[in-house]
Amino acid sequence: MKKYFRRKEDVYEAVQEVGFLPFFPCGIRGLSIEEHTPDDLWFGSEPGPWEWKGPVLRMGNCVYGKFFDQKAGYISTKWFRDFANWRRNGYDFDARFNDNLASYEDQYLYNIISSRSSMLSYEAKGLGNYCKGGRKGFDMHITRLQMQGYVIVSDFEYKQDKHGNDYGWGICRYALPENFLGKRFSNHIYTHAPEESRDRILKYLQQEFPQEDVRDLVRLLGKQ
Repeated sequence: MKKYFRRKEDVYEAVQEVGFLPFFPCGIRGLSIEEHTPDDLWFGSEPGPWEWKGPVLRMGNCVYGKFFDQKAGYISTKWFRDFANWRRNGYDFDARFNDNLASYEDQYLYNIISSRSSMLSYEAKGLGNYCKGGRKGFDMHITRLQMQGYVIVSDFEYKQDKHGNDYGWGICRYALPENFLGKRFSNHIYTHAPEESRDRILKYLQQEFPQEDVRDLVRLLGKQ
């Protein structure tokens, strides 16, 4: 992995090389975009990590979401199947709900996201009546669905002014990984037992980061 990220291609290459790339420090030295990006690219006039998110996703073979202790980052598609299998504990969402392991509010939002191939955050809020005087807790529920591996961010889009120029913060486009990644995900996610998926990732991370405390690597994997 390069010492400094100065282009979106640098981030993409790091995701493909390492497999897991949190946006912010995660307890594993050097495993974050923040630690590799010069200060001048964060809020300068040139595109930086915030603006690169959509273009990196459009390069393919990776997903984005709040996967790491409710904080965002990228995971390569090579490793996302095992990661999602572990976080889901082998359950598809309907089975999780039927076993009383998911709340009605989580199911409500999941069903909204699953009703289309993908949708922007404001579309999901509108369809679900998440507004003043309406439903509450959108951020909490969408974060939990990402942490459990049921929802990912497939792109970021921007509002445009009358001249066609992007402005403001990128707007999340949410999708189920089954819809975004297709059969290469859905046909293989439950191939291994959840614990086997966890052990596969942990073994790989120990090889990549032999100097790190195994407890920090386990923390990155998170709980089911």
